Amino acid sequence: MRRIAFFAALALTCAPALAARLTVDQIMADPDWIGPAVESPHWSADGQFIYYRLKRKGSDIRDLYRVDPSSGKSVKLDGAQQADADGDPVFNRQHTRAAFLRHGDVFVRDLSTHKLTQITRTAQPESGVQWSADGDTVQYRAGNDWSTYDLRTGTTASVAVLKTADDPQDAKPDQMERLQLSLFSTLRQMKAEKDAEQARDRELDRTDGTRAAQPFWLGTGVKIADTELSPDGRWMIVVTQPAGYDGGKSPVVNHYVTDSGYIHPEKARTYVGRNDPAPQSLVLLDLSAHKQYALSLDALPGIHDDPLAALRAKRQAELRKQGHDAEAKALDAPKTRGVRIADYGPATLAWSDDGQAAAVMFRAIDNKDRWIASVDFAKHALTPQHRLHDDAWINWNYNGFGFVPHSHTLWYESEQTGYAQLYVKALNGRAKQLTSGHFEVRTPQPSPDGQWFYVLANKQAPYAYDVYRVPTDGGTLQRVTAYEGMYDVETPVPFRLSPDGTRLAVLHSSAYVPDQLAVIDVDGHGGRELTDTRTAKYKAMHWIEPQIVQVPSSHGDFAVYAKLYKAADFDASKPHPAVLFVHGAGYLQDVTKGWSYYFREQMFHNLLAQEGYVVLDMDYRGSEGYGRDWRTAIYRHMGHPELEDLLDGKAWLVKHYHVDPQRVGVYGGSYGGFMTEMALLRAPGQFAAGAALRPPADWTSYNHEYTSNILNDPQLDPEAYKISSPIEYAQNLQDPLLICHGLIDNNVMPTDSIRLYQRLIELHKHNFWISLYPMERHGFVHADSWRDEYTRIHDLFTRFVLNKKDAATAAH
Repeated sequence: MRRIAFFAALALTCAPALAARLTVDQIMADPDWIGPAVESPHWSADGQFIYYRLKRKGSDIRDLYRVDPSSGKSVKLDGAQQADADGDPVFNRQHTRAAFLRHGDVFVRDLSTHKLTQITRTAQPESGVQWSADGDTVQYRAGNDWSTYDLRTGTTASVAVLKTADDPQDAKPDQMERLQLSLFSTLRQMKAEKDAEQARDRELDRTDGTRAAQPFWLGTGVKIADTELSPDGRWMIVVTQPAGYDGGKSPVVNHYVTDSGYIHPEKARTYVGRNDPAPQSLVLLDLSAHKQYALSLDALPGIHDDPLAALRAKRQAELRKQGHDAEAKALDAPKTRGVRIADYGPATLAWSDDGQAAAVMFRAIDNKDRWIASVDFAKHALTPQHRLHDDAWINWNYNGFGFVPHSHTLWYESEQTGYAQLYVKALNGRAKQLTSGHFEVRTPQPSPDGQWFYVLANKQAPYAYDVYRVPTDGGTLQRVTAYEGMYDVETPVPFRLSPDGTRLAVLHSSAYVPDQLAVIDVDGHGGRELTDTRTAKYKAMHWIEPQIVQVPSSHGDFAVYAKLYKAADFDASKPHPAVLFVHGAGYLQDVTKGWSYYFREQMFHNLLAQEGYVVLDMDYRGSEGYGRDWRTAIYRHMGHPELEDLLDGKAWLVKHYHVDPQRVGVYGGSYGGFMTEMALLRAPGQFAAGAALRPPADWTSYNHEYTSNILNDPQLDPEAYKISSPIEYAQNLQDPLLICHGLIDNNVMPTDSIRLYQRLIELHKHNFWISLYPMERHGFVHADSWRDEYTRIHDLFTRFVLNKKDAATAAH
């Protein structure tokens, strides 16, 4: 393939200096002034158009647009036009029909006649649209109930009736019932008639395909978590968990500003370790023979091991020594490790397109293992295909898997080499690694003909993401796009293959350009920009292009990637104040060439640079994009390696940019707020002031899904929680701290900040403040709140960082 042409991102003006002085009011205004990002692109069923959505100005409503990729002409669709628009299409194997969802109903497009047929019109939304193996029947679900529509006959049928109760036919008469039958011939005759009717129904179910299916009785004490139907209609796999499982006591958040004028309490998620998620199991239903089989987990390698045995023994010994025998007993390891199949991430069950092969992904509740197993339909058993073990924890991301089209070959993502890479494996063969290197591969998409995989990868540099492709049977990883900015935490899949597999619809961005839509041939040629949704006012602005730098670590032979902001007329001859921004989520990458989730903060960094600050935004250890070891460096001691990186960043600024070490501030939200508190409380005197936004102050009150990965359960590993929670270091506060938190935050509870605030009161600390926002959740949505919060942050830094000497004098 000849060298890939470079299709530059949309023009961005990065002038030597900002044209006008920025203000907090301007940059924290409703982002409608910037222009909406392009969202949710998908191809029309015939591949002639691309549909996408744009946020409506002054509203959260998303309007539907259609663009012709050949001419670049976009039109906003009105109601009548939307009635004939395609949703995101799913094609049958023969590629003669496409099915899709629109406003929760199922539609089918005939590709030869372009005829559109509405299959459902119901109040309950449908989902899970797929095709039968013969291509004539569309399958869909409402909740966990599956239905089919046969386009040849126009018949709608319920696939299976699932009952979470015991089969009444299996009930055995007790002593009293047996006595009654022995005494009364009429009762015996009635029972014989009922038994005959049941036998007749079973026979008709087996021989008469026009009858509605009889129920499957799954037994009492179970709850259905998920169901998946095979394309050939023969099998259904049901995920179950214990009914009435005690998930633990839920905390509440209180709505203080309400329509009624009364406080409204709202239940939130359970705290970590109180209790663990419900363990899940599999049941295989043979829809043809009307039989059901429990699929045992015993074949999964390591399912009976205890990866936390040493930690468990230590903790139990401590508890018994303290006289807490009952608590020690409660920590006994189960004989079989609990697993989750549904509800933890990507699709966890995949079918081959002919319906004759299935694979399931399992994740251990203790977070140390991930398995992929195929289903042996003849033996009604699981066959292990892949095990990924991690002594720390299995990643939240990079868990995609499925079948290569028109085959029984599995594909999956795995971090087993230390970096997320792509693999294929025939069910009866050995795994083959398709990509390799010290970079991450994500969101694999096979081509319709099954000959290629298209992936997003940061092969060129950790901060530069593009689309690459690799042959399914192995070969060179080929670069398709050259935007470098295709990573966006809010757009996990930024590219879509056309129905014929010849073109890609891609979303790409740059530091100050939100996601825009382009089209490109799959060989990297023929690129065309299709949108520019920025406002004229925003495009007229001049911004500081962030400089991507590498900060050497004093704790190992590695560097920390960071974004540096400084004024174009930066004067290196005089000392400067600085601010360290700490991104949130922990496992998130902010040092990229694409649009940032923190676009408001980036504009704020421009404002700070105008005022003479140097700003550094680091992808500290624990961030995404740098491999498994970088991710797990924080295992059991959150806030420690990351703080080392921040202090190295500060020292680097002092050395290379004439930053005054006494005038360095730090701020961030969520995990960044946590790190701000850890910085001030574990390294007092290193930072002149800090602003902690929506910060977790005590990890024992966060959730299972995130926290138990990194710190295990608090009952089992209390030391990890103690050394990782800012509230445990409250006595060290000596530098000014501003805490900001939404009062209806149901992610990081506002009680985290309120409890830390009370702790600081009791410790008789000074120069700490809390600002609470009654109508905000974890991510603020109201411009007034953004403005107020960042005005306070700006005032904090002006007083204690920019003008620190004046502030010190005033304090005396």
